[in-house]
Amino acid sequence: MKSKGGKTPNVRQLFGTDGIRGKANAYPITAEVAMQLGRALVAVLKDFSKQPRIIIGKDTRLSGYMLENALTAGITSMGGYALLLGPLPTPAVAYLIRGMRAQGGVMISASHNPYQDNGLKVFGSDGFKLDDALEARLEKLMTSLNEITSLTPTPENLGRARRIDDALGRYLTNLKTIFRRDFDLSGMRIVFDGANGAAYDCGRKLFEELGATVTAMACEPNGTNINADCAQANPKLLSEKVLETGSDIGIGVDGDADRLLVVDEKGHLISGEHILFALASFLRDSGRLLGDGMVTTTMANQALEVALKKERIRIERTQVGDRYVVEAMKKGGFILGGETSGHFIFADQNTTADGLFSALEVLALVKKRKIKVSELRRSFDLFPQKLVSIRVKEKKPIEELPTLAKSIRKLEEKYKNSGRVNVRYSGTELVLRVMLEGPDSKIVEKDVSELAKLVEREIGA
Repeated sequence: MKSKGGKTPNVRQLFGTDGIRGKANAYPITAEVAMQLGRALVAVLKDFSKQPRIIIGKDTRLSGYMLENALTAGITSMGGYALLLGPLPTPAVAYLIRGMRAQGGVMISASHNPYQDNGLKVFGSDGFKLDDALEARLEKLMTSLNEITSLTPTPENLGRARRIDDALGRYLTNLKTIFRRDFDLSGMRIVFDGANGAAYDCGRKLFEELGATVTAMACEPNGTNINADCAQANPKLLSEKVLETGSDIGIGVDGDADRLLVVDEKGHLISGEHILFALASFLRDSGRLLGDGMVTTTMANQALEVALKKERIRIERTQVGDRYVVEAMKKGGFILGGETSGHFIFADQNTTADGLFSALEVLALVKKRKIKVSELRRSFDLFPQKLVSIRVKEKKPIEELPTLAKSIRKLEEKYKNSGRVNVRYSGTELVLRVMLEGPDSKIVEKDVSELAKLVEREIGA
């Protein structure tokens, strides 16, 4: 699904970097907004189908019931067909849109955020997240009561809803059949942490069906424990379980299972930079790395760029957000892209990040090269880096905060030849992230601490 005309204004009030996000049952994450989105989405998709079919997935948040029902009501009230998956990872929605020849899809999730939050991520018929222009068009329809009312169908043309009972099986079959039949995890001991989220069931089943012995943790969702007491919140928990069970690897995903976290057999966390480096060189050696490079964001440690350059693999950087990584990959013809936070995209197989598929790629690398997971950390050393997240009361433009803006400019001048300064608001939370990277860890720590204190004084919550 592509925007028509190309002149839709790129103005979005509801949509952030990853759909609509906020506190559940408070604007904009309300039943009313979800219903408006369902109605607007059908109206847009009727450009492509008389009775558009729309996939709906969700994670395990309590508020998912409210939003799923409201979204379904909006879709059916406009003559669309709602196909309900229940709790499944975000990438399962992207896959099943294409597999079931649907015209679009919505994932109800706030990803790695706590259960009090929720979100609405929208996908087109190609399985990709919508571009800014289409999101702006949806917003316009969601707030244009007269236009939507004029498109409302008569009673005999209302839509229907049904549950897809075998959605989990379809998704798992797809993951497994991408790999050769001789890809076998027999003899491997894996600790899987499901973050009490969307992959709580399918993650364990996937690795067991491939032959591994699996110890599951954080796989007992109750509606309010998503992303709590799990590896995404505290990687040390996964490390301890790996050491306790003598496992070969620890694999963790976030609430909607599009992020991957890896712990080696020694209990050490493998950085996103080391995973990206290993994957890039592995895909290059396998003949899959088109474009002789990969895409990542401005947050990636510069040591990754230096290490890849030695391998003659170029790196292209984009702004933070996996949707922007995907856009740069499509534009440049790259196969591999990702964020060091754990989003990894393989364009020859997926349209979005998939934590479980990324885990299989890492396991395939380890098996093929006959190495231990800890060897992934030996390829290069990261430059000293410090990232802090500060809760703020509002996202006031930094240029309107002269003291803070001046301090940032000073640091940029200080680190321009030896490191990086990155200060940005989160696209999904009332948070300002401050990241410094430089040659001396003590100086980096001191400068970050001082800047964080200034942020707290200026706009801290």
